[in-house]
Amino acid sequence: MELAHSLLLNEEAYNQLGEVQKAEFIFEWLKFLEKLLLATNRADIREKQKRIIEQLVSLLNSSPGPPTRKLLAENLAILYSTGDTFSVYQTIDKCNELIRSKDDSPSYLPTKLAAVVCLGSLYKKLGRLLGNTFIDTVGNILKAMKSAESQGRYEIMLSLQNILNGLGAAAAPCHRDIYKAARSCLTDRCMAVRCAAAKCLLELQNEAAFMWSADIDSVATLCFKSFEGSNYDVRIAVSKLLGTVLARAVTSKQGAAASRQNIRKVSLEEALELLGTGFLRGSSGFLRASGDMLKGTSSVSRDVRVGVTQAYVVFISTLGGLWLETNFATLLSHILSLVSQSHPKAIQTQMDAICCRRCVSFILRTTVGGLLGEKAQIAAAKDICQAIWKLKKVVDAVMSESNLETRPGSTDVSASQHVLVCALQELGNLIYGLGTTAAPLLQDSSAGILDNIISMIIHPSISVRLAAAWCLHCVAVALPSYLTPLLDRCLERLSVLKSSPEAVTGFSFAVAALLGAVKHCPLGIPHGKGKIIVILAEDLLCSAAQNSHLSIQRTQAGWLLIAALMTLGSAFIHHHLPRVLRLWKCVFPLSPKDLETERSRGDSFTWQVTLEGRAGALCAIKSFVSHCDDLLTDEVIQRLIPPLPCAVALLTQLSSIQKTYGSPLKTSSVIYKQRLYELLALLPPEIYAGNLCAILKELAADLTASDAQMAASTFLLPPLCHQDDLLLLSPLLQDTDHRFIEEQLLLGNGVACGSLEYDPYSIYEPGIEGDSVPKPLPPMFSLISSAARLFGIVCAHVAESQRLLVLEQLLDSIKHTKASRQQVVQLHVMSAFSNFLKYVASSKGNLGSEEIRKPALTILMGALESTNPLMRCAAAEGLARLAQVIGDSSFTAGLAQVSFDKLKSARDVVTRTGHSLALGSLHRYIGGVGSSQHLNACIGILYTLSQDGTSPDVRTWALHSLSLIIDSAGPLYHVHVESTLSLILMLLLTVPPTHAEVHQSLGRCLNALIATLGPELQGSSTAVSALRTSCLLGCAVMQDNPDCLVQAQAISCLQQLHMFAPRHVNLSGLVSCLCVNLCSSYLLLRRAVLACLRQIVQREAAEVSEHAVVLAKDSREDFIPDANIREVGLEGALLNLLDKESDQRLCQDIRETLSHMITSMAVEKLSFWLKLCKDVLASSADFTTVASVDTTQEDDVDKGDDASVLTCKSDEKCRPVAHPRWATRVFAAECVCKIINQCENSDSAHFDIALAQEMKERDSRNDFLVLHLADLIRMAFMAATDHSDQLRLSGLQTLLVVVRQFATIPEPEFPGHVILEQYQANVGAALRPAFTSDTPPDVTAKACQVCSAWIASGVVSDLNDLRRVHQLLVSSLTKIQAGKEALSQLYNESASTMEILAVLKAWAEVYIIAVERQKKQTEKQKQTTTKTASFLEENARDVSSSIDGLLDLVQTDLGTLSKLWLAALQDFALLTLPSEFASQLPLEGGAFYTAETSENAKAHYQNSWALILHATALWLTSTGFIVADPDEGSANLSRPVTPTTMCQGSSGSAVKSPEDVYTDRFHLILGISVGFLCSLRSDATMESITACLHALQALLDVPWPRSRIGSDQDLGVELLNVLHRVILTRESPSIQLASLEVVRQIIYAAQEHVKEKRRSAEVDDGAAEKETLPEFGEGKDTGGLVPGRSLVFATLELCVCILVRQLPELNPKLTGSPVVKAAKAQILSEDGNKLVSAALIILSELPGVCSPEGSISVLPTILYLIIGVLRETAVRLPGGQLSSTVAAALQALKGILSSPLARAEKSHNAWTDLLRSALTTILDCWDPVDGAKQELDEISLLTAITVFILSTSPEVTTIQCLQERCIEKFKVTLELKDPVVQIKCYQLLLSIFQYPNPAVSYPYIHSLASPIVRKLQETDQIKPKDAAELQAIQEGIKVLEALVALAEEQHRAQLVAGILPILISFLLDENTLGSASTTMRNLHDFALQNLMQIGPQYSSVFKNIMASSPTMKARLEAAIKGNQESIKIKTTPKHIKNPGKNSSIQLKTNFL
Repeated sequence: MELAHSLLLNEEAYNQLGEVQKAEFIFEWLKFLEKLLLATNRADIREKQKRIIEQLVSLLNSSPGPPTRKLLAENLAILYSTGDTFSVYQTIDKCNELIRSKDDSPSYLPTKLAAVVCLGSLYKKLGRLLGNTFIDTVGNILKAMKSAESQGRYEIMLSLQNILNGLGAAAAPCHRDIYKAARSCLTDRCMAVRCAAAKCLLELQNEAAFMWSADIDSVATLCFKSFEGSNYDVRIAVSKLLGTVLARAVTSKQGAAASRQNIRKVSLEEALELLGTGFLRGSSGFLRASGDMLKGTSSVSRDVRVGVTQAYVVFISTLGGLWLETNFATLLSHILSLVSQSHPKAIQTQMDAICCRRCVSFILRTTVGGLLGEKAQIAAAKDICQAIWKLKKVVDAVMSESNLETRPGSTDVSASQHVLVCALQELGNLIYGLGTTAAPLLQDSSAGILDNIISMIIHPSISVRLAAAWCLHCVAVALPSYLTPLLDRCLERLSVLKSSPEAVTGFSFAVAALLGAVKHCPLGIPHGKGKIIVILAEDLLCSAAQNSHLSIQRTQAGWLLIAALMTLGSAFIHHHLPRVLRLWKCVFPLSPKDLETERSRGDSFTWQVTLEGRAGALCAIKSFVSHCDDLLTDEVIQRLIPPLPCAVALLTQLSSIQKTYGSPLKTSSVIYKQRLYELLALLPPEIYAGNLCAILKELAADLTASDAQMAASTFLLPPLCHQDDLLLLSPLLQDTDHRFIEEQLLLGNGVACGSLEYDPYSIYEPGIEGDSVPKPLPPMFSLISSAARLFGIVCAHVAESQRLLVLEQLLDSIKHTKASRQQVVQLHVMSAFSNFLKYVASSKGNLGSEEIRKPALTILMGALESTNPLMRCAAAEGLARLAQVIGDSSFTAGLAQVSFDKLKSARDVVTRTGHSLALGSLHRYIGGVGSSQHLNACIGILYTLSQDGTSPDVRTWALHSLSLIIDSAGPLYHVHVESTLSLILMLLLTVPPTHAEVHQSLGRCLNALIATLGPELQGSSTAVSALRTSCLLGCAVMQDNPDCLVQAQAISCLQQLHMFAPRHVNLSGLVSCLCVNLCSSYLLLRRAVLACLRQIVQREAAEVSEHAVVLAKDSREDFIPDANIREVGLEGALLNLLDKESDQRLCQDIRETLSHMITSMAVEKLSFWLKLCKDVLASSADFTTVASVDTTQEDDVDKGDDASVLTCKSDEKCRPVAHPRWATRVFAAECVCKIINQCENSDSAHFDIALAQEMKERDSRNDFLVLHLADLIRMAFMAATDHSDQLRLSGLQTLLVVVRQFATIPEPEFPGHVILEQYQANVGAALRPAFTSDTPPDVTAKACQVCSAWIASGVVSDLNDLRRVHQLLVSSLTKIQAGKEALSQLYNESASTMEILAVLKAWAEVYIIAVERQKKQTEKQKQTTTKTASFLEENARDVSSSIDGLLDLVQTDLGTLSKLWLAALQDFALLTLPSEFASQLPLEGGAFYTAETSENAKAHYQNSWALILHATALWLTSTGFIVADPDEGSANLSRPVTPTTMCQGSSGSAVKSPEDVYTDRFHLILGISVGFLCSLRSDATMESITACLHALQALLDVPWPRSRIGSDQDLGVELLNVLHRVILTRESPSIQLASLEVVRQIIYAAQEHVKEKRRSAEVDDGAAEKETLPEFGEGKDTGGLVPGRSLVFATLELCVCILVRQLPELNPKLTGSPVVKAAKAQILSEDGNKLVSAALIILSELPGVCSPEGSISVLPTILYLIIGVLRETAVRLPGGQLSSTVAAALQALKGILSSPLARAEKSHNAWTDLLRSALTTILDCWDPVDGAKQELDEISLLTAITVFILSTSPEVTTIQCLQERCIEKFKVTLELKDPVVQIKCYQLLLSIFQYPNPAVSYPYIHSLASPIVRKLQETDQIKPKDAAELQAIQEGIKVLEALVALAEEQHRAQLVAGILPILISFLLDENTLGSASTTMRNLHDFALQNLMQIGPQYSSVFKNIMASSPTMKARLEAAIKGNQESIKIKTTPKHIKNPGKNSSIQLKTNFL
């Protein structure tokens, strides 16, 4: 194929190929040439133009296939338009000559067609350049058309369309001729020709004015004719033509030219009249119509009516939304008149009326719903309401005119019924679509919408009553706040108007519809309504017998209410179930005997009532079983069973009852049967096992009944066929935008569409997605459908003999019926049997004995050769299921063989299609049907069939079957891939485009092949690359196909290729194809486009977006008419599509695509995305009156800008969506949150304004989120203040995200402030509307969350500013104090639970923050008081005022809050009890939930308990846990304290003591925490765990709870075990640290307890001997610790867990030896350091909890761990610092060493031994391990030794061997060269030398004093080079001076004599002083200063030395003199700092 890539055709390569390959080669070359010509410059083209043209023209003669001829023509046109045009006339003549040729053979046809296509293409491209040649050309083409067959006519029409397009107005001379030709083609018998003619005429009307003026009537009539017998594509094309022409006629400007040509002007009324004629009279003229009327047949065929309906939609859409807004009233009255009495013809039968109503609804839905923005929709709703009101007046007049018996005008009433149904349904749909934005419409009293709807509920016509009820349902779903009031109103009317039959049925429908709305409203309805409804229903049923006028209505109403109530689920039904079961039991006779007596009584009417009642009861129980399956316990099932045998017995007797009482019972009995069948299908068959045979008999009778009417295969069979096989059948079975009206064509003329009046009980069932109104089928069809379903179940459960009998009986009945009746029976039998097979297969059952196979096969084979294609599909599926159920390979092989034989012999289409599909189905269900020879045989046969040129159907089915085989064979198919691919390509290149269905099947085959090849397609071998090229070639051919569904296949093939071999798919080509089809009028194509987009943007979003924009800019104007990609990018176009699209699946794909694009691109194209979202959200500001923002900002400029942005309407063109609906705005708000989230994960500059501004200045292309903060706030504000509740929620969520992300960012221009501070007015204004009284609880709850986040964020420091938001929380607190009773009764009780808890949670968050801040503040103040700087104090005072202020703000409400918090916690504790304690729960519920709604309430408690717990613990802590009786001060509580609050028992009499109250609270908090922490679910949030741990910390901060924990050891151990588990299961450092803090507090509590016991024991036994005192603490006298009971053991486990996780080397098992081998010391992370330090502190506290013996048991472990940490983390840090873990280890060590237990007599000796061992271990650390020198930090180890020396009793360290080793270490260290180590060493020695006990200090002084002196004396030779060395010398001198001070009098002189020479040697004389380095000079100053101090102190010694050494004296004097000189020189005297003090490095923690 690479050889085809050249400018000239490579003829050498071409001639070597076979026929099929030649065609591929040519196509590939032409495809390449097209790209090349556009890219090559003109000169190069002209050079080779002649040769290329010769090649192209010669190709004309080589019979090119359809795709090739199209490409060939395009190339010719491009070649002439870019190169020279001189030879173009020859080419045109050549083409004309080919067309004139007399050769009519089929082989010559492609050449003729190619010539026609070439002419079209040349004229389209070159247009008027070709002069007047077109007259001959057109004449020639039209002449050829007379003798052309369908393909020719098709191509000629398209070619003429192109010619017209190219020539424009110049073609006027030919317009009439073309018009005539196209007219005849518009009614052609070939559908593709009709479509082409419609396209041609559509092009013609652009210039030919006569079409939309003089000839408009005939154009319309012609279109109506064209609709007759049309298919979907024709209806789309012709309706587009008709709608466009009429729109053109209405809008054409009647200028001067018009008056000259005498053009007829068409008014809107005339245009509508024309369409109306088509709708009502169809295509017939007046004469024919009158003839039909006489015969009484309806003249309008459905396809004409559907076509005209689509034309209406095109007409209105073409005129546009603004036009529709202006003319809506005229249009509405016309459209509604189509179903009014003024045209009785359209609605003479119920069936016709329903179909017409559908059409009218469709017109209104598509235009009003699709073209109008929300404002305009509200206006339209008012117009519709007006229309309803006018008709209402007529009805009222008729109703009140006379007495009820003689209603003269009842015809008027029924006349208006269809108009009302349409109007009410559209009104409902409008409000449903508007959602809560419709609130202003319903509040508008002048429109009176609700009153109008409710007045229709008592309309005489049942259809209107149902429509009005459904309309109320829509109102309730859209505006949940109206649900309860409407329900109350209807229930009230129902009980008041019980004596009016219309009111009883009407209001019962309304109640049922409203109950059906509850599941769409998350906030629900109050629980009490259930009881009211059950009582009312019972009342209606009981009073039904009292008045025969009302019996039927009341019975129906009663059961309808009960059935609808069941949909609310078990929570509502639970309490009323016994009542309902009682009614169920009473409705049937007790035994079949009673049924007999019943039969002999009644008359026709009583039986009607009885059947109605029983059918209703069955329906109610069915509703119960399907909606409350969790209540179906064994006991309930036992109570359901008794009436069933009677119900079945009645079923068997129905036919005889019907014979007795005549036809009035017919409908009732059909409905009764259907209800019974439906119920039985839901119940487990075991329940009615005894009646199976009887039921089966009845089912068989119903399925083969003699009066079965039309065959309605289209609703029975599709569920039984495989979804993929339905693609074979008419496109009507597929999803289209017109599905709503096209359905009626599917059912055939005699079958009615579904409609609500056929089954009022369906009003409470959820509607099918997309079509809001439920559409049950007529009773007869529903009966067959449920009978077929139940047959499957029953037949599977009866005995085999019975099964065989029934199947044979069914076969007989098929045999014995004739003609059309036979088809009906066969259909019913087939659907029942298919259901049986489906059921058996899904329940893994078996068919039974072999005898059953014969009748089974007979049924299936008969159906497989039925003329109905649906039957064939279902039979093929059935055969495969039969094979699957039997599971015997020889049987399967037999089936396949039968099909093989049939296919070989049969020639008729039916047999060939049926059996070829059967082969495919077998493969699908059985896998490769065993052996490969079967596979080969199958493929061979299907290859042959797919090349059968005589029948496109056979090809289509064979290829479809082939695609199934490819799919199921998987890898087995690899050997056939090449042959199949070449077959597919050959067919793609040769099958005419008119056979679109063949191409669709080819597409499915290609798709299956690509999936089979999979990732192999990436390979680089020649074979693979050839396959890949073929696949791409196939996709290219399909992309060029005119049929939209084939293009959809092409896109999904490319999508697969892109997945498997992305590098080889040309992305820009794919994107351009996707963009062009983005707004296609075919739903399936749009779906394919979005599925593909969704996939490719996951990998390359940026590239896709760029390609789209480039294509839009490069391409012509008409690139994509609807999607404005050029202005708003692909993203904007997708948003726009999302706004207009109604298909749910498609919308979901769009959302996902945009989400992926945000993920990959939001950060790079930040401004673009934010502008998109802002433009969409800005319409909130257009739509609502902008809430006034009370800004208190300083700069007015900004203010003005704010207001203008909130209300401005930006230019419509640049807006992505003109008037976005609320759902799109919600999505935009969610996108903003996603964008913020993406920025959070990228650059930190997004949240740092200073950095962002700096980077923006550096490069203006940089863009950061923080720079758009104003926009983010504005978007959140616009959304949060909208009418739509969903949008308000999204807006508040966005605001919450913004506050959390930006709260801490400082404002660079105003230090001390943050950037969010300037927006506080906006935030306040956004929150305020959410706290009004009519706001739904979910919005208020969300707003509370934002309030608390805002207050907690600390953005606002000024109390007065904070009060605004605080006030909102206060108002909500006041609201909820009234308790669960007083909150709004509009919603379910769980909604008020949600609101109360949200408020309490918000307060809890604020309180927690206030306490935390105060804590920080007091810490700060402690620090500042130590500093004396006054300004600091002032500052602190300022800040604290606001922070204490926050606490003060909360303090005022704390009394109330604490009670509510405790009550909420108690509720939570009750709700989380395991189910076995359910009986102990309070019957009336808790403080904030009711018992019935407890399940729903759990989620809300789960969401908020943690913060409430934390806040409660903090409050209890602040009161010291011991607070006066909380009842005092309850006067300020407006609600009575509920009995469940903590302070009182449930029995009012026993008052608890305060101690009990504290204990209860303590256990409540502890219980909730432990319960939660010990079983952490994976979904437990970090927030909850942290809050819980903080609550425990707060609890243990005060003495009283500590004493409880301390005194109850088991409790402590339990807590520690729980914390251990938390630490094991949660990796987060913050959680682990918080857990350790709690552990520390527990240990502290235990220590306190032990101390307290010891103290009290000493006090008690003061006189007694010390020895007799009992031992307190763990380990008592034995020292044994019991795991599981021991606090210390549990703590050790936990600490080891933490330490080993951070330092695995501590675990001897891991290191593999008990000897501690240190690896290299390591530095831990900051979190690791904190955790280790916390664990060490806990370890050091442990001995305090033990008795002396106990302490001996734990000490080795503790020391091992502490020294281990010391050793593992002793890393040298710069400046001699200690790492924080070492510091903690030393601190812990010091704690242990100084423990009183070391000195206690019982443990003294053991401790001493152990401590010596520990010291030895530390000393061993220096020793080389395995000969390797350790890299440890000497300072850390020396400090540890020093801690030992100074902190233990002397006998530990004074033992000689240890002492010597210690001294040795110091000596070695002193000799080290590192000055920092020396400094530290000197400091440690200083502390040892000064140790008061001489036994300890003297050995060190003796051994180390002389090395120090010696080292200092060397200084004279080695001058200090830097500050560190200088400091080392200074520290050394200090040690010596300390020695002088310590020495006894007699030795002092010697020491001073040693120091003085050293000091004097440091001095400089005046000459060297000036030139000396700073270090030397500092040393000089230091020495001088010390000498000045020593001189006076030890004057005698000083004098003696001076006297004995003159040189010293001279040096000293010179130094003093020089010093004075230098002081004089400096005019400003400097204070001599004491460098010694200042520069010594102090330890962070003073260990010593």
